[in-house]
Amino acid sequence: MEIIAGGKALLLRLRNPKQVTTVIPKSQELSANQVVVRWGIDEAHTLKSMNIKVPSPIDRHYVWTGQFKPMEHQKTTAAFLTMNKRAFCFNEQGTGKTASSIWAADFLIKSGKVRRVLVICPLSIMDSAWRNDLFSFAMHRTVSVAHGTPAKRKAIIKSGADFVIINYDGVEVVLDEIINGGFDLVIIDEATHYKNVQTTRWKTLNKIVKPDTWLWLMTGTPAAQGPVDAYGLAKLVNPSGVPRYFGTFRDMVMRKVTQFKWEPKPTATDVVFNALQPAIRFTKEQCLDLPDLVYTKRDVDMTPQQMKYYNQLRTQMYMGLSSAAGVSAVNAAVMMNKLLQISAGAVYTDDGDAVQFDITKRYNVLKEVIAESSQKVLIFVPFRHVIDVLSAKLRADGISAEVIRGDVSASNRTSIFKQFQEQPNPRVLIIQPQSAAHGVTLTAANTIVWWAPVPSLETYAQANARIHRSGQKHKCTIVQLCGSPVEQRVYKLLDSKIDVHTKIIDLYKELLD
Repeated sequence: MEIIAGGKALLLRLRNPKQVTTVIPKSQELSANQVVVRWGIDEAHTLKSMNIKVPSPIDRHYVWTGQFKPMEHQKTTAAFLTMNKRAFCFNEQGTGKTASSIWAADFLIKSGKVRRVLVICPLSIMDSAWRNDLFSFAMHRTVSVAHGTPAKRKAIIKSGADFVIINYDGVEVVLDEIINGGFDLVIIDEATHYKNVQTTRWKTLNKIVKPDTWLWLMTGTPAAQGPVDAYGLAKLVNPSGVPRYFGTFRDMVMRKVTQFKWEPKPTATDVVFNALQPAIRFTKEQCLDLPDLVYTKRDVDMTPQQMKYYNQLRTQMYMGLSSAAGVSAVNAAVMMNKLLQISAGAVYTDDGDAVQFDITKRYNVLKEVIAESSQKVLIFVPFRHVIDVLSAKLRADGISAEVIRGDVSASNRTSIFKQFQEQPNPRVLIIQPQSAAHGVTLTAANTIVWWAPVPSLETYAQANARIHRSGQKHKCTIVQLCGSPVEQRVYKLLDSKIDVHTKIIDLYKELLD
């Protein structure tokens, strides 16, 4: 068979046209071995069901909306999604898979196949990734974020927006409203949160997904902790590709070594690959038109305790600004630094003691980023007390981590850097930015996470250059964790290549407006 794409029709040259003309609607036989088929999404799916390889009509029928032109791998990903009602997108972090799914969903809405889209994702990227990307790539669509009280979430679900964005645990709160909300397409971002079929989260999603529901699961690491992670994901997208019971699947991919220890079987990779189908994957290295360095933000809510201290300090700042003497650049810098400390999880008192806050929310977002990274990770943390707390939590969770800060000797630093570059462990290096911002090559990592920003543009730029330099074999991602107004404004200045110290008084006043 030969398929020739052109305009809004496909010309099929067939060995035996009688086998096709009786089942493809709206077709016209041109000769003994030619058929013209209207090139719509229904016809494309019909041909696909007959094992005829056919391109998605998005390739010719869709005007790519938004402020930015799609890259080739994004077009390919969007086309793949439109051709698969249930599918996996395993594109690596930083490849723009959010935009690909938005274009694909928009095309399906325009084609009349989808009315409403439900996006389920982590809290940290509801605004910074999904709402922002929808504004950038599909500004003609209505978007609502279902977050807040149960009553507020329910009202948003019922509002009729084209796209509704909600976090994982918020789904159960408004389950009935979602089931009756007319959502034809469900997109799960960072889908590894649904790997366990025994969780309430998985069971809730399974109630939402009906036989005719489109479902796309997206993650860069589908089986990060082991082959058994694939079971819950496959059970949603490709249930016929896995056994009915988890124990049977575990026995297919794992071998029991001792009473408490299992190890993957040699055939596990093939079993997992077949279970997680249909799927598409682009690594950053395969995306030739992708920038070598990508910046992204993750929103993190402050705890009530942090908010209390943050607002108290902000009140003190306001009083200082209102005084007759005003505020000096030195005092402004001190106050700003304390706001950053509170946001990061520990503020130092005048006596040198540290008041520690709950960092669970920020820490969970950090673990998501680490899990999604294909290589090692650098974490830049400006404050020493937070470094201690963070390193202890990572090690307790089985994530190998080493620390570089001011009190680590030169010989120990050299040893740690060498081990990080040449050995499998540590996977994570926690660094006080001023301690490794110049000269050091750490290209074993391709992801940097800023736990909190630094006010120095030079320190920020030099720290990012630890991975984005000669010898780097992978494309890189810089992730900014952001949970307070002061962090938002500092990151904005840094991204604009403006040294924060030069704008400290203006920034001080801006935070009080």
